[in-house]
Amino acid sequence: MVYWNPSLYAFSLGPFEVRWYGLCWVIGLALAYVVTQRLYRRQQLKYETFEPLFLYCFFGILVGARLGHCLLYEPGYFLSHPVEMLLPIRRLADGEWHLTGYAGLASHGGTLGLMLALWLYVRKVKVPLLQVLDNIAVATPIAACCIRIGNLMNSEIVGKYTGSDYGFVFMHNGDTLPRHPGQLYEAVAYAVLFVVGLWLYRRYERRVGTGFFFGFCLTGIFVFRFFVEFVKEVQEPWEIALRSATGLDQGQLLSVPFIVLGLYCMCRRKARI
Repeated sequence: MVYWNPSLYAFSLGPFEVRWYGLCWVIGLALAYVVTQRLYRRQQLKYETFEPLFLYCFFGILVGARLGHCLLYEPGYFLSHPVEMLLPIRRLADGEWHLTGYAGLASHGGTLGLMLALWLYVRKVKVPLLQVLDNIAVATPIAACCIRIGNLMNSEIVGKYTGSDYGFVFMHNGDTLPRHPGQLYEAVAYAVLFVVGLWLYRRYERRVGTGFFFGFCLTGIFVFRFFVEFVKEVQEPWEIALRSATGLDQGQLLSVPFIVLGLYCMCRRKARI
């Protein structure tokens, strides 16, 4: 049993405090940036084509993840508070605006946002879309791993009670009994997926540009996401009724299309487009 109660803040610089969650996001994106840069060099792609990639990915993931959470998990609230959808602020009961940070980011929305951003990117730089998707896919799991560690440091997206002495007691949330550390399960799985993806890349580099690595990434991440949801608490109360009716929650239902797309991309062998 682990009594989990870390500080939300990694460090402070005067009045400016840096949260672990934000720091993990930055570390994850930085690692993905370095990996993708090396893949571009290995494939002798021009540096000018790489330069704008980070900004496209950053804004695509952030905007997509934010809109995904707002529209898929809390549409009733955010459609009536559109300003809070894109800005990290919230109007509290006292009537004043408070800086809250982005309390709510959805991985499914982030994935869609990234795909749209990359489509816009390839239209600008004229690099084959599937080649870009394959390169990004090799690096994505390490970023996903870091983000889930950030969720763990925030004591959010927690698992169900284990009913035994095994698990994490999330003291920040007022828990007294251990739960499944679902965030840690995902972080470890994505780290393994990253290592396997690198191994596959070195062994089957000729398949870059066919969509194989993009498909492998989608399938691996969302298959694990589908099954880990069985030991996680629902993120919103209305999902309880959904789970009772279908046996699945929102995260699992949204994972299915990505798994199907991933399997299709892995199986296709056409040239890059």
